Amino acid sequence: MNAAAGRPAEFPWDSVMAAGFGLLRLSPGAFWSMTPRELERAMSTLPKGSDAPPEKHQLAAMMALFPDKSE
Repeated sequence: MNAAAGRPAEFPWDSVMAAGFGLLRLSPGAFWSMTPRELERAMSTLPKGSDAPPEKHQLAAMMALFPDKSE
């Protein structure tokens, strides 16, 4: 519920469709025939993203694995 307005929040169709078609590569027929539970289970296999930047030690490890090429 949207506490301020006292009504349910809108369903995030754009995000769900992007995940279904783009990440899971479902056909429209497969996507629209899935139950909400089936779609949730399929989407649970996707990696969870993080908006946080890498920590210093993570950045150092990535830089060691993938050094810039010098010319």
